[in-house]
Amino acid sequence: MTDFLTAYQHATHRPTPPDANRLAPLFAQIAADHLLPPRGQQAVDAGFTAHTLSDAHENPPIYHYYQWVLANCLAEHPVHELSAQLVGNSFVCVNLFQTDLPQPLTLNPWQVSAMADFPLMTNCAVIIENNGVFAWLHHRHPNWPLIDQAGNDFNSTANCLLRQLVYRGVAVTYLGDLDSPGIQIAERVQRLIPQVPADELFALQLPQRVFAWLVQYGKPDAKRTKQQTVQTPLLQEALTSIHTLGKFVEQEQLIAAYEDLIPAWLAQHTPKPES
Repeated sequence: MTDFLTAYQHATHRPTPPDANRLAPLFAQIAADHLLPPRGQQAVDAGFTAHTLSDAHENPPIYHYYQWVLANCLAEHPVHELSAQLVGNSFVCVNLFQTDLPQPLTLNPWQVSAMADFPLMTNCAVIIENNGVFAWLHHRHPNWPLIDQAGNDFNSTANCLLRQLVYRGVAVTYLGDLDSPGIQIAERVQRLIPQVPADELFALQLPQRVFAWLVQYGKPDAKRTKQQTVQTPLLQEALTSIHTLGKFVEQEQLIAAYEDLIPAWLAQHTPKPES
């Protein structure tokens, strides 16, 4: 076992924090790839307060020592721990999984592995960036299969379940705000599921349609239309239109358009019943 205290002193030229040796049993469990309790329990079991290992302000010397050891001595051993972050670490969807529970369905980190082969009720779904638009579309069309991207909230549960669905063959398409931050969010979704071609993932907001919507509905705002660089060519084309026109369009402005486009896309991807 590595002498973490000595390694820390030699590398940082700082004395180890008082009581740092209390973390030795925890580091041994991490090195052995054991499943650990939630982070707060780990801290208390080591003799510290619950937030010591998750809040840099609680006990800064111990927190930074803990982070240094993870990054420099245990990098090949990802921490396997039960998550206590149920709020803010969830996946919200509607009409995807076969269940009698009321919709929408909110899944937490504890449920991720069990959902990998949980029966599906659809083979396609529309990812909606905006929470409110997701809720409003579900209210107006309670049978549509939708996934709530929740803006820039790329939490581990949502990321994992989206990848699972795509791996299982669920076709997905994405709709989001047409401003610089919105296009960057779309780019992150593309990177998350790169096996989905961009022209399929963004089939309902291809650059030509984006340009038309900007002309028809666009609102001027220099801050929200700054030139940015993304790697996906069709998103870069959309972003260039946003910057050139100096206008943006929010999802809430496009409800009527969505109500024309989404049913056609769902029909295209839903298997026809055998006659």
